[in-house]
Amino acid sequence: MTLTKLDIIESVYEQSSIPKKHCTRIVENLFEIIKDDLSAGNDLMISGFGKWSVRRKKERNGRNPKTGEQITLDERRIVTFRSSPLLKNAINSED
Repeated sequence: MTLTKLDIIESVYEQSSIPKKHCTRIVENLFEIIKDDLSAGNDLMISGFGKWSVRRKKERNGRNPKTGEQITLDERRIVTFRSSPLLKNAINSED
């Protein structure tokens, strides 16, 4: 099952005494802060969870898989994620 933004809002609502409308605003604002910071090229680290980094990919040659035509892929920025050792251990625990 995929965890959605609505699932996160519902979880925050159930685990707090905050009205659902405020939970929605909190989650929306949090994602907006994350998006703005990554768009500015900054890294984002949440202790015990992981680190998102913005990385540049150089211009490179590629191929259209449908037609086989050679194309040039433009330089672009991508987001990568490295999980923390705590998250890795939690995912791989034998519980």
